[in-house]
Amino acid sequence: MTISVSGLYGKKIMTNTGRWLGEVGEVVIDTENKCVSHLLLGKIDASKTGEVIKGLFKNSVEYNRVKKVSESIVVSGNS
Repeated sequence: MTISVSGLYGKKIMTNTGRWLGEVGEVVIDTENKCVSHLLLGKIDASKTGEVIKGLFKNSVEYNRVKKVSESIVVSGNS
């Protein structure tokens, strides 16, 4: 399955147990490994400090947890 990165923005993310986590605000690309790394549940504001951006990663989903992408994104686990 192929999906464009822009197709992920705004999609709802929920766990495979039905817990709603949020919506995709940003997609983080690992340029070394050429893959999607994380789905952030908020937008990155370039004017913010590194600490604020680190906080966004606490409110993110590692892309390797993604099990299904359709109208919404289903991830494994409860958090």
